[in-house]
Amino acid sequence: MKKFTSEKLHNEVVLRDPVHGYIHIEDKVILDILKSKEFQRMRRIKQLGPVSYVFPGATHTRFEHNLGVYELTRQICNIFAKKYPSQTPADGLWDDNNRLLVECAAILHDIGHGPYSHTFEHLFGTNHEKIGQEIITNPNTEVNQALRQVDPEFPGLVASVIAKTYPNPQVVKMISSQADADRMDYLQRDAYFTGVSYGHFDISRVLRVIRPYKDGICFNNNGMHAVEDYIVSRYQMYQQVYFHRVGRSMEVILHHLLQRAKDVYQEGKILVTPELAKFLEGNWTLADYLKLDDGVMETNFSMWTDSSDEILADLANRYLFRKQLASIKITDSTKPLLPKLKQLIKEAGFDPTYYTEVNSAFDEPYDAYKPTGKNANSQIEIMQDDGSLIELSEMSPLVKALNGTFQGDERFFFPKTMLAKNIDPQIFDPIYQEFAKYVHNGQLQFKTE
Repeated sequence: MKKFTSEKLHNEVVLRDPVHGYIHIEDKVILDILKSKEFQRMRRIKQLGPVSYVFPGATHTRFEHNLGVYELTRQICNIFAKKYPSQTPADGLWDDNNRLLVECAAILHDIGHGPYSHTFEHLFGTNHEKIGQEIITNPNTEVNQALRQVDPEFPGLVASVIAKTYPNPQVVKMISSQADADRMDYLQRDAYFTGVSYGHFDISRVLRVIRPYKDGICFNNNGMHAVEDYIVSRYQMYQQVYFHRVGRSMEVILHHLLQRAKDVYQEGKILVTPELAKFLEGNWTLADYLKLDDGVMETNFSMWTDSSDEILADLANRYLFRKQLASIKITDSTKPLLPKLKQLIKEAGFDPTYYTEVNSAFDEPYDAYKPTGKNANSQIEIMQDDGSLIELSEMSPLVKALNGTFQGDERFFFPKTMLAKNIDPQIFDPIYQEFAKYVHNGQLQFKTE
């Protein structure tokens, strides 16, 4: 491994952080990345998007999350360099020549995210991971210029870590696995800012027992329960925060709002800022993408509240002023009722295309073996006293119960008006009465006469 070094700062930069206490910056390249306009843009992109409509404190941004992942990665590197330094090639221990590379990959791992990332990606065909790699490797970005000061090859290597193609699995899995610095930070950070206790786990203990091995990163067996606690915390955060029905409702409205804007843009019915117009036209560049943030999007939403297009104006008002949709759980057996419900909603005056949605939210808390996909080959290994490795779910009955299971639900979203009882009965009551026969205690059921 070629050793990459950065000029050291004369005075260490220390940032106060509510989750990790302090974030320490010792290398000039890290500080230059932090100061770059591409990284500063992260200040204007909320980490959890519409979740702040449910948990008002959840207005933290991808800026501090990226810094948090960097700080955890820095701490892990310190632990590995002190306790598990490589003595001979291929001994499976930590080669600290990788430190600067993995620290830069950590601070830049989410640099490609845009506003409302997953909703935006679905509608406009963007990919935050590929865009992040382009930001890192494009010679016109300040991030690339900062990285090139280390070595001309360095930006490409940093991008390869994020792309999971870098050949050293210890480096890749430190920021991308089922127990990585990314997840450890966002669980703690999201729990802190949402105000819930679910995402808290004993991170200091987890860091005490983390260690490298030939094929990646594992944990010592005396810390198995701390890792178990981490898995359960992740499960609880998904069920109680990330999959909250109101947050999902606002995500549905956001999706339909942008879809409606896309549908009517060609007709010239709406005002759009130049930054978003490029995406509605399908003719955008990296420079255009880097101009997008939450503020740009909300400026457009605010303009659309007065649009001549009634659906666009209504959806914009619903999103900006938290007029969420109602929802009911559905199952495979009750799903055939949805066309009937959509017809009733249409009769009530709502276009089902923009006012209904079947939304699935399922998470796999832990998978012992996944040969493909985002977490390919990232099972959590517990190292025994004799150096052998045992996969976590084989040691923990609790994790075994979660292993390979999908937790969550599927919901049907629709206007809350359909459940309102104070509508003029001469106009709406027959439709409401018919609709209500299918809804019982938040679940969709076959009506009984």
